[in-house]
Amino acid sequence: MTHAMNEARDVPERTAAQSSHGEGGGRLRRGRLRIYLGAAPGVGKTLAMLQAATELLRQGVDLRVGSLDCADDAARGELRMRLAALPGGREAAGELDLDALLARPPALLLVDRLARANPPGSRHAQRWQDVQELLAAGIDVHATLDVSHLESLKNRVEALTGQPVTETLPDWLLEEAHEVLLIDCLPGELRDFAPTTLAALRALALQVVAGRADSEVQRRYRPSGREAPAVLGRLLVAVDGDEQSEQLVRHASQVARRRQLPWTLVHVDDGRARGEESRRLLQAAQRLAERLGGEVVGLLGDEVADTLLRHARERRASVLLVGGHRRRWFGRGVVERLLRRARGLEIGVLAAEEAVSVPSFAVRGFVAGPLDYALALLATLLASAVAWGFSRMLALQNISLVFLAAVLLVAVRSGFGPALCCALLSFFAYDLLFIAPTFSLIVAHRVDVLGLLFFLLMAALTGNLATRQRRQMQALRETQAETAALLDLTRKLSAATDRRAVLAAAVEQFAAWRDLDVRLLGPDGAGALRVEAGVAGDLGKSERAAAEWVWQHELPAGLGTDTLPDGRWWWWPLSGERGPLALLGIAPRDGRPLPASRRHRLVALCQPLAQALARAQLAEELQAARLRGETEQLRSALLASVSHDLRTPLTVMHGAIDSLLTLDGQIAAADRRELLESTRDEAERLDRYIQNLLDMTRLGHGGLKLERDWVAPADIVASSLQRLRPVLASFRLETRIAGELPLLHVHAALIEQALVNVLENAARFSPPGGRLRVAVDSDGGELRLSVSDQGPGIPPAEREKIFDMFYTAARGDRGGPGTGLGLAICQGILGAHGGRVTVGEGLDGQGATLTLHLPLQPQPPGESERDDEAPVLP
Repeated sequence: MTHAMNEARDVPERTAAQSSHGEGGGRLRRGRLRIYLGAAPGVGKTLAMLQAATELLRQGVDLRVGSLDCADDAARGELRMRLAALPGGREAAGELDLDALLARPPALLLVDRLARANPPGSRHAQRWQDVQELLAAGIDVHATLDVSHLESLKNRVEALTGQPVTETLPDWLLEEAHEVLLIDCLPGELRDFAPTTLAALRALALQVVAGRADSEVQRRYRPSGREAPAVLGRLLVAVDGDEQSEQLVRHASQVARRRQLPWTLVHVDDGRARGEESRRLLQAAQRLAERLGGEVVGLLGDEVADTLLRHARERRASVLLVGGHRRRWFGRGVVERLLRRARGLEIGVLAAEEAVSVPSFAVRGFVAGPLDYALALLATLLASAVAWGFSRMLALQNISLVFLAAVLLVAVRSGFGPALCCALLSFFAYDLLFIAPTFSLIVAHRVDVLGLLFFLLMAALTGNLATRQRRQMQALRETQAETAALLDLTRKLSAATDRRAVLAAAVEQFAAWRDLDVRLLGPDGAGALRVEAGVAGDLGKSERAAAEWVWQHELPAGLGTDTLPDGRWWWWPLSGERGPLALLGIAPRDGRPLPASRRHRLVALCQPLAQALARAQLAEELQAARLRGETEQLRSALLASVSHDLRTPLTVMHGAIDSLLTLDGQIAAADRRELLESTRDEAERLDRYIQNLLDMTRLGHGGLKLERDWVAPADIVASSLQRLRPVLASFRLETRIAGELPLLHVHAALIEQALVNVLENAARFSPPGGRLRVAVDSDGGELRLSVSDQGPGIPPAEREKIFDMFYTAARGDRGGPGTGLGLAICQGILGAHGGRVTVGEGLDGQGATLTLHLPLQPQPPGESERDDEAPVLP
């Protein structure tokens, strides 16, 4: 057994202060948590915890065992020997006695399986919540934990092991721990795991411990105000729109893979716009980084080196890779500034294999046109006129401010090129009109030469700064627009309840981008893709091939990518945990590929869209599963009733026919008529049973739906009592129906059968001459049909079991044991209608009351059942 981190002996600081729990005492600080972390069960976490506890016990620490859960028989014997030296170890069970621990708190408590769920009825749902309460009370806790139980790793562990993870705890608990020890063992010692699976789990455990170590380093450095070094680190690769960018990205990917580092492509926008070729090269490098598994980040900053270093500190980067050419963006000065200002950051410079072309910069966000330079000329003329008009009232130095204002105006309205032109024109106008000798470019005084040069410098700098400010303002507006679009889409999707509504909300959101055509594709049920929303029409051969490829591989393809780029559509998969849910198709109307910034905005909008589609799919599946379960329950109950409900009428009919055949001449006419009527009644009863059985069989196979219709509750009660007139003849029957009841939208025959089953059950268990009561009322959006009797009642422990098939409570059963299917059929019928059956107390403290709860639907206009319209009950 080895420890990945050095285990520092943790002697509790409060050993000498344990008497603080006496009267009036209390813990002065929060308890400390030590976690023994392992990659999998069986690595020896519990044994390591007990070994350390034995040493602390010899030092006089007030130590107690809270819980121990060891399923390994071999380890259990060693645990017994170690527990012999620990107080409370022999009595320790699988669960924590929280109240007893708080009543007499120890200095140190041992807790096994920190992520385990508590039994029902406990104060907290999970054991780690008990530990939080113990820590708040000042008790130190040593606990064991498998890395598979961390919430953030749940999906990855399930994918690795193929087994569901049912018990998890939040990751912040690991960060809160005072100490985390990694317990490991040789792979061959664990036979329950495949070598590849164990290797992956061990790698996860190492990553978790390394990540916690990085956080611990930062936490310890923070009080001193010093900058903490990175432990895990990250690689940043800074690119510009030049021919070396893709080469730099590939090299960064290889370095990151060799060093096992996450990596990010960074581009700094310093306010200067770039030409078309430069933008194309930059977008190509960003797409390559995404394909190679890197992250793409865009930054805004006036000074490239400072922006890169600031971002490296924020991301805890350890390596910064830049290009080695001598051009402006990453010129020699930038590299030198990085080397001079970086502290503890590795700077890598990749020399170009051949001469790299200079990235072409436009004059501003677009190429300046004649109107922009005309604006510069007009601004200079206006500034000259204003300055000439105020020249008698203003000093010479103040007149220059008028021309600076003109330069600033042009910079804000146009860009750096026109602003520089305005600065030069203002320079000559200022010299010509206001510097002696006037109307001449000759400068008589040397001090005026310095003033003119200073004016030209300030005009150029002011124009440059104003242009950058305008560019940054545009970028901020784009970011704000992206955030607003994301919030708007999220709001619309939150109100969508099904797939169609989600797709409609997405199309409505994307319709704001008028220069794009949008399509959303989904499966048509036959293995092909069809247009579900957006631009209608058939897909071409190349477009369909690209869409099908994206659906199969869950990767983007089409226009602007390296996969099937010949079409005019760019396809992006909207995927969930189980595969693609839909495809988003974007077609720029100008036919040009989308720039990286717009693709990133679209991808940001696709994430909540995919989540909404997954939520809608889950809701549909849950609804379908519920209906299938209820239908199967009802069908199974009715099919199982063949041996019960059909046998009784067949027996009666068989006996009557035998009597007629055997005693034909000896039976009186009245008796003969009674036998024939009995045979007819049982035949009709048998016909109803068979019809319901056939209907539910077809319903279970999807061939029949519940034939719902509006029916009065009193009609159902009257029909049920009429059918059971012979059975109920020996009882005192009471009916209580509310004065005004809403109509039910149900399958009337099935609800009648459910009520008949409940009435038959009440009659079978009630004594002769006893009371039976049928009550109908409504409240809270549901209607209740209650049947009460004076039988032996149903104990609370059996009230849930009576609805199970073939379960019979024989106490008081005058009609024999039966098969116990009537109430199971009743529950199945009510479940198919979205209702339920409950059991309560009977009449006068005796018997039981079975209540059928049926949900009420919005009533048809002008329809309700009043007492003066209700049918007369038998």
